Amino acid sequence: MKLTSYTNYALRTLQLAAIKAPALVRVDDVAQIHGLSRPHIVKIVHELGKAGYLETQRGRGGGFRLGRAPQDIVVGDVVRLTEGSFDVVECFNPDRNTCPLIGVCRLSAKIKEATHAFMAVLDDVTIADIAGNRQALLDRIAPIEAQA
Repeated sequence: MKLTSYTNYALRTLQLAAIKAPALVRVDDVAQIHGLSRPHIVKIVHELGKAGYLETQRGRGGGFRLGRAPQDIVVGDVVRLTEGSFDVVECFNPDRNTCPLIGVCRLSAKIKEATHAFMAVLDDVTIADIAGNRQALLDRIAPIEAQA
């Protein structure tokens, strides 16, 4: 399985909000720490805000913070939001499938099983879990933030 960079940075954005809580995090902070473009992070923050994962505050001194308790944000749910359909292979999507083996192919059944197992692991992880080593994470990003 491979997740998009969009999903990766959505999760990192949530993780950063968790370790910086209760302070607001700025889009520019995320962009600097992860070496990303500001518009990319703006799009991520907007989507996470619409879904209720982030609470945003506009204007001077604005930023964002978690919109829910970190233990209530399930990584698997965020992945589903940001990745959309998990059509790992063509035959998972009946509208695009051209495979003549649909229904008798054991490979597609195993790939579907693997996808479910992958998501089951992510469904067992929360933002609180990935931010649990708060001080180590803060120590790692401190030199990057100091460059600002």
